[in-house]
Amino acid sequence: MLKHNKLFFPVLIIMLLLTLLAAIAWGAVRISPAEMGSALLHFLQGRKPATLHEGVFLQLRLPRVLLTAVTGAILAVSGVLMQGLFRNPIVEPGLTGTSAGAAFGASFIFVMAPKMSPVLKSATGPLLVPLFAFAGGLLATWIVYALSKSAGKVSIMSLLLLGIAVNAIGLSGTGFMSYIARDPQARSITFWSLGTFSGASWLQVSIVGMIAILVFLLSFRYAKELNALLLGEEEAAYLGVDAERLKSRIMILNTAMVAVATAFVGVISFMGLIVPHILRLLIGSDNKRLLPASMILGAVLLTLADMGARLLLAPAEMPIGIITS
Repeated sequence: MLKHNKLFFPVLIIMLLLTLLAAIAWGAVRISPAEMGSALLHFLQGRKPATLHEGVFLQLRLPRVLLTAVTGAILAVSGVLMQGLFRNPIVEPGLTGTSAGAAFGASFIFVMAPKMSPVLKSATGPLLVPLFAFAGGLLATWIVYALSKSAGKVSIMSLLLLGIAVNAIGLSGTGFMSYIARDPQARSITFWSLGTFSGASWLQVSIVGMIAILVFLLSFRYAKELNALLLGEEEAAYLGVDAERLKSRIMILNTAMVAVATAFVGVISFMGLIVPHILRLLIGSDNKRLLPASMILGAVLLTLADMGARLLLAPAEMPIGIITS
């Protein structure tokens, strides 16, 4: 419908900017544009926030909104990559076990942290849960990829089936941790498994943001090859595409994106599935346009979902996974 419309991307960018401003302004504490400008001015001058609202803006609201937008962009782009790799529109980023593995890693820490070495907890600090979640996501994906290899080639069907199996194992592990957990620990597991941005910080924004920029730049390089892969592996080979190399690189990019995002904010469902669907209806299946459009629309939709999570039961907060699902 909007396949050749030159205004599509400018409109998307304007939507993103308006959504970010609304998400920063609205919440348990309302922040006016004047207060935003004043807070930024004081920050650039090296001064402390002059009011409570300025402090909320700089230390809580702004990092949360930025982390939400970057995570939405990551999940949407990851969805495009995985759907292009599998040539299947119902694939989502966590299919290869990344999200389930990360959930198990996080739940393991929630339950076992009291019994762990104080030296380890002191060394990792607030990154203990993200590090184990990241490791769990990487391990799960590596198992799927390693087992799907046969005679030096990766079978897409094997990836799909093994991904389902490893996801089930990861969910079973998380369920077992919930079973043996105490009430506060079980609540932490439940909240994390549904996704939350309540702990957003500038450290998280910087780590996720740097990874996102690097991975986005690499992802856009493979748009043409993903377009060729839509014709089939044999046809893509005739066009000069090394399908095996492309599979491994897309898997690495997807794992890096999903594992990093999930490690900090928990499991967020459906964003990587629905955003590419919406855009294919609007602009077609050309990955050269689909990837940047998904990046912007993913940021918009997840920011709106986080606004709903913060505002629907204010001053309490709802897990964002309930909104996205």
